Amino acid sequence: MDCNGCDFRPDRYYDDEYQIWLRREPDDTLTVGMTDLSQAIAGRILHVRVRRPGTRRPAGKPVATIESGKWAGPVPNFIDCTIVEANERIMEQPERLNADPYGAWIARVETPGGAGAVLDRFVTGEAAREGYCARARRDEIHCKQAT
Repeated sequence: MDCNGCDFRPDRYYDDEYQIWLRREPDDTLTVGMTDLSQAIAGRILHVRVRRPGTRRPAGKPVATIESGKWAGPVPNFIDCTIVEANERIMEQPERLNADPYGAWIARVETPGGAGAVLDRFVTGEAAREGYCARARRDEIHCKQAT
């Protein structure tokens, strides 16, 4: 499903600005990734640095930083979490975030109380699609993955 040429996945959880997505895993961890909107805004991604596994990250402290041709900064983090795994592949090939933002995840994290304790802070499904498409239109964001 796409919005303004940007891919959207209704099975993910999104922050209210549609910068990151979360996916609940069978082991109750969360996979964190960058949305198609975010990669389009950032431009060509040149470098990704993920905090080491075992590192606790309170809400507001990023799990990773990204550098692109236009921008350098944190991947927003809205939850108290601990890094379980960094995606080594995107640290070696950061351009994968541009090519496949929903396949090229950034990190896996665990949260106190489990994933269910934090997911209600995020939007998913049809409500997420509406907000995502509205943001793409409002900010005139167009993505490379247009079909």
